[in-house]
Amino acid sequence: MRARNSLARLSLALSLAGLCSLAAAHSLKPQRAVEGITEYRLANGLQVLLAPDDSKPTTTVNVTYRVGSKHENYGETGMAHLLEHLIFKGSPKYPAPWDEFSKRGLMANGSTWFDRTNYFAAFAANEANLKWYLEWQADAMVHSHIAKRHLDTEMTVVRNEMEMGENDPGNATTQRALAAMFQWHNYGKDTIGARADVENVDISRLQAFYRQYYQPDNATLIVSGKFDANKVLDWVEQSFAKLPKPKRQLKPTYTNDPVQDGENQVTVRRTGGTAQSLAAYHIPAGPHPDYAAIELLNLVLAQTPGGRLHKRLVEEKKLAASVGHFGLALAEPGFTSVSAELAPQASHEEMNKELLAVAESFASQPLSAEELQRARTKWLNDWERRFTSPESVGITLSEYIAQGDWRLFFLLRDRIKAIKLEEVQRVATEYLQRSNRTLAQYIPTDKPLRAPAPSFVQLDKELAGFKPQAAAQAVAAFEASPANIDKQTQLSQLTNGMKLALLAKPSRGEAVRGQLQLRFGTAESLQGQQAAAEQLAAMLSMGTERLNRQQLRDALDAAKVELNVSAQRANQLVLSWATKREHASEALRLIAEMLRQPRFEAAALEELRAQGLTAIQSQRDEPQALASVVAQAALNKHPRGHVFYARNFAEQEQDLKALKLDDLRQFHARFYGADAGQLSLVGDFDAAALKAEAEKLFGSWRATTRFARTGDKASDQPGRVQQVVTPDKQNAMLFGILPMPIDDDHPDRAALQLANHLLGGSMSSRLWMRIREKEGLSYGVGSGVSLRPRDPDSAWFLYAIFAPQNRAKVETALREEVARALAEGFTAQEVADGRQALVNESRMMLAQDPALADLLSRNLYLDRRMDRQQQLIDAIGKLTPDAVNAALRRHFKLDGFQLVFAGDFK
Repeated sequence: MRARNSLARLSLALSLAGLCSLAAAHSLKPQRAVEGITEYRLANGLQVLLAPDDSKPTTTVNVTYRVGSKHENYGETGMAHLLEHLIFKGSPKYPAPWDEFSKRGLMANGSTWFDRTNYFAAFAANEANLKWYLEWQADAMVHSHIAKRHLDTEMTVVRNEMEMGENDPGNATTQRALAAMFQWHNYGKDTIGARADVENVDISRLQAFYRQYYQPDNATLIVSGKFDANKVLDWVEQSFAKLPKPKRQLKPTYTNDPVQDGENQVTVRRTGGTAQSLAAYHIPAGPHPDYAAIELLNLVLAQTPGGRLHKRLVEEKKLAASVGHFGLALAEPGFTSVSAELAPQASHEEMNKELLAVAESFASQPLSAEELQRARTKWLNDWERRFTSPESVGITLSEYIAQGDWRLFFLLRDRIKAIKLEEVQRVATEYLQRSNRTLAQYIPTDKPLRAPAPSFVQLDKELAGFKPQAAAQAVAAFEASPANIDKQTQLSQLTNGMKLALLAKPSRGEAVRGQLQLRFGTAESLQGQQAAAEQLAAMLSMGTERLNRQQLRDALDAAKVELNVSAQRANQLVLSWATKREHASEALRLIAEMLRQPRFEAAALEELRAQGLTAIQSQRDEPQALASVVAQAALNKHPRGHVFYARNFAEQEQDLKALKLDDLRQFHARFYGADAGQLSLVGDFDAAALKAEAEKLFGSWRATTRFARTGDKASDQPGRVQQVVTPDKQNAMLFGILPMPIDDDHPDRAALQLANHLLGGSMSSRLWMRIREKEGLSYGVGSGVSLRPRDPDSAWFLYAIFAPQNRAKVETALREEVARALAEGFTAQEVADGRQALVNESRMMLAQDPALADLLSRNLYLDRRMDRQQQLIDAIGKLTPDAVNAALRRHFKLDGFQLVFAGDFK
């Protein structure tokens, strides 16, 4: 009897083993799991992290290599970044990756940083695309061309990207500061590299760098979002396990700067831009226990409006238009910085003095418990948003993998939660001090203070006591199809006529996304009101009648509200926000209070005026901003002050300087109301409760001046080419607009979108492949179609970023590619690939809650349903080459464009 029972148990075990082998052919076993993320390891050393989340039908794949600019030797600066570009040039098996990305609807890219390089793609959940992308990543790891011919064509593109960074005063100033801070460590060198190194790179050294670091034992593969874990592990094993484990051993880095022994000063002088300053300080590496305090101190100093720098420099002293911070958790001892932009007419010397005094004030003005709690709340809210987003969690983990271990992502959160006031105070006084600062000139000092000496971190010791929290519960899947969205969305109307679209559905972390659009006035009543509309929108976040600015910010943080407010022309206000289910009603109440009872204070207007004037000044000689403004101004058909009039920078400055506080009060009294508004909510919420709340908050709120839609039609200005000179700018810009007298109900709607996609709207388009890939003339080139609802006022636009000396080549290539497309048309294969890409992109968009909330809100205004989106998807799927080519020839007239070239064309 005992023998029979043993045989039965053995038979059952064998049966279960057989079932398991059918479910999962892979041999991978979990190494460790933390809060829903599971780690596996291949025999060749590849680390695999799976973060499943079925709440959204999207998948994100990220491969992180532990190699960045830190690993470059003498003469090799910029190599890690060059490899990032050349990986996308393909291999014998995959000769054109960008074509495949575009055809499959993958939103793909790569990035290079100090400690790591990563490659990622996000797409609508699709097993075929996921399997293909894993296979491509495995092949790219060891079989990429890294060829001289590709290096030569890409060189102009990399130089173009380098020049874009040099054009940015803030970027250039930060780079010079880091170079002064680090005597020996490569953190003092810009990731993009020295021009001499990049231009003279030896292809054999670049290939050796690739073979050294692009190996499975130096990489981590992360898959997040919706996928079948067993299938993914099968595919990972099939594609990556065949790569051999390299025989070479990577040596640990050991360069470490000595403690800084006196303050530094750096000055950068250039034409244009806005005066600004930054104060940078050496800090410990990201895994160090003290680093958590640095994260919080950055917020205590630079957060708006409660940060010490904002209060002193912006509100009280009126020395700065804005303040900010920039710091990094790096694998080795790094840096953090605080910065300020000079307010108009303020003293730069006085601003520097106050900037340093506040940053280094903790010894005389200790940190308060309120400051610490406010910063902690903000930081943890931001962390939670990243962790609960399938698209961002995989990318975010790259930075912690680069520091040495992905679990540091959770360890830092736990340290932030647990850190004591006295610990943060100690870190502030030890690191934020004069002798550890880079801003001022060197001055000999009898008894200099010293910051703690930089040191490496023992990860095993730091992680020894780490205990992961329980993983979040799985979220039910949601079918993001137009038909299901229509079926699940509750449409209603408040007493005053305000329209609601409520789509309650499961979401990770009980997330809720909302959008509220208010529409104002008439063309006549809004004459000359653009500046008032813009600044009133900005003032909404600066307090209410009941809550001052800081109290409002604290209330929003307590309700986990991330809010964005923008004025679109003078006749529309858009508020978009994210919150959680438990705070959804409170978020709506706070937003209603901001809208209905804003706090009008003269000091707030002066702050906004200073920020606006500073922004105008920084853009008026910037090629990218100037080209767009000049092109739009050339199409003006209405008088100055009309709601559709495009103002130039001088007019914007004039309006802003003339604005009075009473102008904002009057605009609010006349135009604000919800009777012409639309509210959309998407995510995990109680629809009945929020509908009732909306009725209570907005149902009786009507504008004094009623809204009436202002129609328009396309400009009939003849096309022209203009050249605008921007001295001392190493980067130039082409921007063009073609007015089209059609609306988005035109029969060519679908064909125009596909024609644009093939001409310049994707990374496999004609313009991209000619100007970016083949000739390497531009870092970014493309086109777009904007089809306006209801009015025959649509537009086709195009752009290119390039070095000024390549202007003639860029224009020639543009004209030749347009002429070829018009004459020969797009091929059947191009059209087939484009159809697939656009359909996939449409599905991807419907899976994004912020985009869905925006679409539902616009549909409310236009009295449309989601079935119109399905009709567009169906129409795209049926397009023929003849239909697409005919639409291109009917509508695209290069001679009708307003083409503006802006740059230093010497």
